[in-house]
Amino acid sequence: MERFSYGKIFLLGFGFFGISILWSIYNSYVPIFLKEFGLASWLVGFIMTIDNIFAVVLLPYIGVLSDVTRTRIGRRKPYIILGAPPAALTFALIPLLRGDFYAMLAVIVVMNFSMALFRSPVIAFMPDITPSEKRSQANGIINFMGGVGSLLAFFVGAKLYEMNPSYPFVAAAVTMLLASLLVVLLVDEPEEFKARGGSVRLGELLRESFRKSFSELSANLREAFLGEDKSLLFMLASIFLWFIGYNAIETFFTSYAKWYLGIGEAAGSLILGFVALGFLVFSLPAGFIGARLGRRKTMTLGLALLVVLLGLAFYASTAVKTGAVIYVLGAIFFFGGFAWALVNVNSLPTVVDMTSRERLGAYTGLYYFASQSAAITAPPLAGLFIDVLGYQALFPYSIVFLLASAVTLQFVKRGEARKGF
Repeated sequence: MERFSYGKIFLLGFGFFGISILWSIYNSYVPIFLKEFGLASWLVGFIMTIDNIFAVVLLPYIGVLSDVTRTRIGRRKPYIILGAPPAALTFALIPLLRGDFYAMLAVIVVMNFSMALFRSPVIAFMPDITPSEKRSQANGIINFMGGVGSLLAFFVGAKLYEMNPSYPFVAAAVTMLLASLLVVLLVDEPEEFKARGGSVRLGELLRESFRKSFSELSANLREAFLGEDKSLLFMLASIFLWFIGYNAIETFFTSYAKWYLGIGEAAGSLILGFVALGFLVFSLPAGFIGARLGRRKTMTLGLALLVVLLGLAFYASTAVKTGAVIYVLGAIFFFGGFAWALVNVNSLPTVVDMTSRERLGAYTGLYYFASQSAAITAPPLAGLFIDVLGYQALFPYSIVFLLASAVTLQFVKRGEARKGF
């Protein structure tokens, strides 16, 4: 059995670091670019779900495909090599196409497809090299690195955007490529997942994994819905509900800042940066809190804090003067990052500890099936609420879904840490 190393987890975290930089820039500014074409908010929200549509369709398949892949460098790395370069290239092109809607839409589609090729394998890489009892802590390190990426995207990206809207996109693309290269070169996969002589028959592998992925997905969902133990079902429901609430803020807050608060999209991105800062500071403690207090209790605490903090943000948006609202919301969002860390850091380990090591990729895909299904639903649904009720509906919308997720989470009885892999 391979030796566990926190240093190796830290290096693996560069993969999530690069991905987080890219998505933070994407979610901050692409809705603004799309709105400039005169689109309705629900349509902007729908376009912002393209990545999530690819995730729901492809991530379960890619997760299982990477489970059964065997190459000389392992089973996860080939997908990083395949997806990261085209994703970076097309991402850098987005701001250069602001005057051409269809060209921008085309590169958005290609970028999101490329990201879907390696997102699930990167995340499944962590439990490959981490025993069960260390997964909350390891996921804390992974999310810490993601928090560093988001922090750079929001704070440095906001300054670069003010200089030239294309600068944060180019910087994020280059950074993601370099971070992915570090993972490929410095993080070794377990020997049992490497090919030992001979060659992999790609066509046969693709057919086998395609058949296996959707049969496993349907079997896992059938088990969740029809099995005696409904823990998996309620965990997936909780993930679905809290991402509906959270993704609405992530997608529309910069628009909210520009058209409701009147402080501009760069200031809105700066405020979102305080979520990343709070997440960065508390992601490591969140993993240890989850291991000590229990994952379900820790996630429940995080959801309760998020509800309270979003209520305060809603009040501050109407009661605080424009000049001070940036500082007040920044402080609230900082503690929101702490609350989100308690939830997010402990959620993936809960799901993957409901299965065996051989099916880690499949259950990682199942986790993303739930989260990305929510992300498909959230932006157009939140956009519709905004179109009908105005931007003031954003925070109440999120609060309702976070409360619902806290309720379903109480029915989860499995997924706590266990001994070994």
